[in-house]
Amino acid sequence: MAQRVLITAGASGIGLAMAHAFAAGGASVRVTDVDQAALAALPDGIRGDRVDASDEAAMDGLFSAIATAWGGLDVLCANAGIKGPTAPVAEMPMAEWHACLSVNLDGAMLAARGAARLMLPQRSGVMLFTSSTSGLYGTPFRAPYSAAKWAVIGLMKTVAMELGPQGIRANAICPGSVNGPRIDRVIEAEAQAKGMSPDAVRRGYAAGTALGRLSDAQDVAAMAVFLASPAARMVSGQAIAVDGFTINPDPQV
Repeated sequence: MAQRVLITAGASGIGLAMAHAFAAGGASVRVTDVDQAALAALPDGIRGDRVDASDEAAMDGLFSAIATAWGGLDVLCANAGIKGPTAPVAEMPMAEWHACLSVNLDGAMLAARGAARLMLPQRSGVMLFTSSTSGLYGTPFRAPYSAAKWAVIGLMKTVAMELGPQGIRANAICPGSVNGPRIDRVIEAEAQAKGMSPDAVRRGYAAGTALGRLSDAQDVAAMAVFLASPAARMVSGQAIAVDGFTINPDPQV
């Protein structure tokens, strides 16, 4: 039977790469996003729903619809996230702090809760959480994002421990800097905060990895497909970096 896969924030970037990768393997794929234009541009065979990952009622409605349409769920990719503010801790706007945690952490919890309710009766399933290398090392000027991504790893490990006896695996994927519009915006904001040029910040990101380059969304998607496969049946509770091996989390160029 084809895998039934849900990807939050799946209409662009890493989420869309995941959607394409799972669909290419024959999975039935459903994605959520808040970008209506991106949802409208999804290819045939990938269903898109406009759902705010931090909206409890909307997420509960999504999982109810999945239960009706599919009768269960095999793979959750809790991928929704926003970059949050780029600011020193001493100047952090608390409204922006809460907004960042709402999407990145509350969204992951709502996704995990909904998936658990579908996976527990079938005693099987895989939950994949998109964390970040910021959740492994921290990132200056990105306190809310880093805090949320650390917390996502703690959530994942708890899910893996709690639901493992019922046949449900959970892992976190920790991308480093991934080529695309989102990292472009992050670099612009960080360059401004540090008084550097965007090109210098980008070079620093690449130089901070052993492989000397940024990742692509397809690199992250390939890891997701592997972790959701039978080949990874004994891999659970792990936070796995897809980053070219970060050797300096905050290089200064």
